[in-house]
Amino acid sequence: MKVLNINTWNRKQHFEHFSGLLDPYFAVTIPFNVMSTYQFSKENNISFFATYLHDCLKAINEVKALKLRILENDVVEFDTIHASATFMRADNTFGFSFIDFHSDLSIFVQNIEKEKERINASYELYPPKNGLDCIHCSALPWLNFTGHKEPVSKTQDSVPKLAFGKAVKTSKDMIMNVSINANHALVDGYDIGLFSEKFQYFLNK
Repeated sequence: MKVLNINTWNRKQHFEHFSGLLDPYFAVTIPFNVMSTYQFSKENNISFFATYLHDCLKAINEVKALKLRILENDVVEFDTIHASATFMRADNTFGFSFIDFHSDLSIFVQNIEKEKERINASYELYPPKNGLDCIHCSALPWLNFTGHKEPVSKTQDSVPKLAFGKAVKTSKDMIMNVSINANHALVDGYDIGLFSEKFQYFLNK
């Protein structure tokens, strides 16, 4: 983790402007073609969710703005961004996870399974390990949504929040809408566009 010098940052005025807003988050919903990832997951008997979340985190970790967080009065850049995803229990309640990112998909899948087991074995909402070095994300495979809004925290928040919708087959593709909410004090539309390009690139591989 490194601390940015806000006074020499080319976004200093943008940061100060958006930090003063009651809700500095903006959100967009983007359609992604997940056909290649879906086929790969089925052919290799790997969770579709785990596979596309891995691709998502690879993209997040290549966009500097999405690795920035507000920590007290500082802006910091984390070395690696992980995932805090929601996992549903048998009684339809859910718990928050903290999934360590790893470039190796098989290790990442193991990390997901460990968190699923922990959540299913308790009624705790929050994970024992937590932090700002993550994205908050949820899968909504029941809904083919075209818009999405996250709850607004009463405290200062700078963690990007994503929601993954239902994957819908077309005549030749499979489209999944993904919502991303980001703090405009740290992230601009250009950064979301860059993330979108990288995410689709990894989904296609």
